[in-house]
Amino acid sequence: MIVAEYLDPPRKVPGTQGELLLNADMSCYTSWRAGGKADRLYTPVDLADLCAFLKTLDKDEPVHFIGLGSNLLVRDGGLRGTVIHLHGALRRIDLEQRRTNNPHARNNSSLPPEGAQCPPWDGPAADSNGSDAASPFGVIYAEAGVASPKVARFAASQNLVGAEFLAGIPGTVGGALAMNAGCYGHETWEFVTQVLTVDRLGQIHRRSPKEYRVSYRHVEPGEEIVRQEWFVGAWFTFPRGDGEKARVDIKQLLEKRIASQPLSLPNAGSIFRNPPGDFAARLIEACTLKGEKRGGAQISEKHANFIVNLGGASAADIEHLIDKIQAQVEAKFGIKLVREVRIVGEKL
Repeated sequence: MIVAEYLDPPRKVPGTQGELLLNADMSCYTSWRAGGKADRLYTPVDLADLCAFLKTLDKDEPVHFIGLGSNLLVRDGGLRGTVIHLHGALRRIDLEQRRTNNPHARNNSSLPPEGAQCPPWDGPAADSNGSDAASPFGVIYAEAGVASPKVARFAASQNLVGAEFLAGIPGTVGGALAMNAGCYGHETWEFVTQVLTVDRLGQIHRRSPKEYRVSYRHVEPGEEIVRQEWFVGAWFTFPRGDGEKARVDIKQLLEKRIASQPLSLPNAGSIFRNPPGDFAARLIEACTLKGEKRGGAQISEKHANFIVNLGGASAADIEHLIDKIQAQVEAKFGIKLVREVRIVGEKL
């Protein structure tokens, strides 16, 4: 486990319960284990505390939400503003004890009370005994800080199927929602029935998928969402099925990942989206870039669409390799690879 070193001890913000760090080393909060410092980093204790903290911020304060810090590169010059760290904070996951025969049934007329830990499902009412066993579907509520693989395992434990692919996503529910993460033929928003968001005023909103424009590795709010909002939870609907088979499939999926991806070294997952009808890894390998190094960073010899930290890599090393891949693939194939990885912060 990497232990963060701080220039200042954790602080308390009046009216909140979480911890505020100044000059937080973002290499301790990103899966690449590289990058500069954030001005401030706040870890809330729960959803109510997150709302309370957001209300303390100046309206012009830059705010950045992170979970496990995968698919994220913080430049060496650091990140201005406040980072909200959700992994381990918004960790609630529950099976909704409501019955629905329609996975897309929803009613957005009511909002959960501010600070609610697990807002009630507002689909069709429960049957007389409160059980949903007769329904062919089950609904899971997961907060944004829950690791995606945990959702896959929890669904299987409840004999719900379809979530197995989430075991292959190295991030949290919040990140999966923000980018429509996917693998092995499925995407996150296929199963989303409702989402819960918070705006920078600390107000909670329940949203329908219809209020977003969702595509391959891309999610953006519709015109009706006028303020900046972040995902803090979601309701997922999965069909009932063979939970034991789902557990076996999860195990096999993880074995496949271990065999094909450089998981023993710090990385951020896939660097680029696959272009239509092709694979980013194939294009990168065709440019003979596998194994290319810059400082402590390397284009993985195991999977060309991964960049790994061999030790001591700077964010600049990693960004240099990203830029080099894009330039050479475009020069050779005329294809502009689109990053999955977000790059934020300032260069040194």
